[in-house]
Amino acid sequence: MKTIGILAHVDAGKTTLSEQILYRAGVRRTPGRVDEGTALLDADEIERRRGITVFLGLAPFTLDGQAFTLLDTPGHADFSAETERAIAAMDAAIVVVSAVEGVQAQTEALWELLREKGVPTLFFINKTDREGADTARVIGALQTELRAPACLYEESEHAAEYLAGLDDALLEAYLEQGGFAVRPAATRLFREARYCPVLCGAALRGEGVDELLAALSYLVERRPAHTRTVTLFRIRHEAGFGARLTFVRVTGGPLRAKEVWNGEKISELRVYTGEKFVTVPEVEDGAVCAAMGLTMPLPTTGTVQPVLTAQVETAADRDEVRRALDTLTDEDPLLAANWRADTGRFEVQAMGEIQLEVLGEVLRTRFGIEAAFSEGRPLYRETILNTVTGYGHYEPLRHYAEVHLRLAPGERGGGVTFDSACPTDVLPAQFQHAVRTHVFEKPLRGVLTGAPLTDVRITLLIGRAHEKHTEGGDFREATRRAVRQGLMQAESRLLEPYYAFTVRCGADSAGRVLAALQRMGCDFTPMDAGAGRFGASGRGPAAPLAGYARELAADTGGTGRLRLRFDGYEPVREQDQAVGAVGYDPARDTENPAHSVFCKKGAGYPVPWDEVPLMIHCK
Repeated sequence: MKTIGILAHVDAGKTTLSEQILYRAGVRRTPGRVDEGTALLDADEIERRRGITVFLGLAPFTLDGQAFTLLDTPGHADFSAETERAIAAMDAAIVVVSAVEGVQAQTEALWELLREKGVPTLFFINKTDREGADTARVIGALQTELRAPACLYEESEHAAEYLAGLDDALLEAYLEQGGFAVRPAATRLFREARYCPVLCGAALRGEGVDELLAALSYLVERRPAHTRTVTLFRIRHEAGFGARLTFVRVTGGPLRAKEVWNGEKISELRVYTGEKFVTVPEVEDGAVCAAMGLTMPLPTTGTVQPVLTAQVETAADRDEVRRALDTLTDEDPLLAANWRADTGRFEVQAMGEIQLEVLGEVLRTRFGIEAAFSEGRPLYRETILNTVTGYGHYEPLRHYAEVHLRLAPGERGGGVTFDSACPTDVLPAQFQHAVRTHVFEKPLRGVLTGAPLTDVRITLLIGRAHEKHTEGGDFREATRRAVRQGLMQAESRLLEPYYAFTVRCGADSAGRVLAALQRMGCDFTPMDAGAGRFGASGRGPAAPLAGYARELAADTGGTGRLRLRFDGYEPVREQDQAVGAVGYDPARDTENPAHSVFCKKGAGYPVPWDEVPLMIHCK
């Protein structure tokens, strides 16, 4: 069984093409329509109301005796994480591009992902029946803007000449023999991800779809697997807090219900077509299915990073909200929903405002929770600019642990690192291991805004345990208090996410675009965008850039194009203003205390962080 993914920028006609494929393959009696809310793979109420794909849809079909699974991916950039995970399960991909609008920002992002993963890619230029359609212009943009090895999939002199330029052996045959059969040559280069066939049509009318299916039947082969591999790419739960469904693609052999995989027993296997499913005893090599009984988390995505954080505003029961957010974070780990004791609210991470809007709708439709979100603010990080020593002591009655940690600035982008300079005859290895574990077991919070700590080197200098009274959790308390006490002394710096960007628009809109980039605090340089066009590339704060696409569309009459790529963290330019806007008080953050606990007259008592150095036991 082979797996085909369909990817596109929003409104390129991706789901319409999926419907036509399923109709011609006999899965549907008539092709569904997005505008009528009848698309099989946009079955969720939210998708039908918004008219866009938000959640991955899948359906098996048969073509010329070959079994395929179709993956219809989200097109909006806010849901790119779902698309990136699905790419790992694909044998090949179809990227749909409008013949009118041409290559868009998300087209570029998708192509980069597919190229990075080495997935053979075919382009389908859609909407060729529309006014303003220009397939030659679009093919040119694929070749020049994306630098994709793209050419029409046809038996012609032009195609042979183009393919010869991609391969030395074909070039030799072209020069010595005067040509070669295009189809087998194109197939080889496609399967090696060195050539992207281009087909054209109008999916809504069904034009070009049969030719596309014939090309898929001939071109696509299952990517080889030498050992059995189970690729996990999606997690969903049945309505409300129902059963957990782990969507996997198996290669290198079949997968059976009741077997033990990765230490867990698969209780049931399902094969889905849209929202409907059949339960099966096993699935064949190459199949996509939903396995029940598995608990492993989704793999992290490599390129997609959330840049906003927002607080959940709701009057619903706290425990119910926590359960719902935990369920959604299981399905999308990038949400990273957590409770903030200092604000008394839950907080979530997001790619952009559209994702926050959809998240509110999901809470209402799936869990019956009415919720809104505060305006998204930058997903800050915090670091330090100087070296300090932090002290943590934890000694309530019959407990004991003390830890001294050196906190020093680390390399930009290096995260939090840990090492030890403490001899094991001073603090035994098992306790040093406990200190390391507690440094990394959950995000360390800074003291400016409570944002996660990054780019800090933590070194264990010395520690002490009690022969009788030290228990497992004592070093957790001492370690995290030592980190916090050190941060209270340090000179902290607030960091915000940055995007690298390219923007293109008509020359008549250049003034408005330049003014907007300057207003957002971006650094940029002009670039060649072609006759009558303006372009610029640079870097800038991610939070304003994340919402700039709408403004750009308004300023340019819909012709502007913005490409964003996460590009690390940089210091916030107006730190005092940003810190004041968050209003974080580290003294009120009871989950991240800086004080220590000492024992006197048989009872533990708190000692403020700035008095701890006077009372520590290790000197």
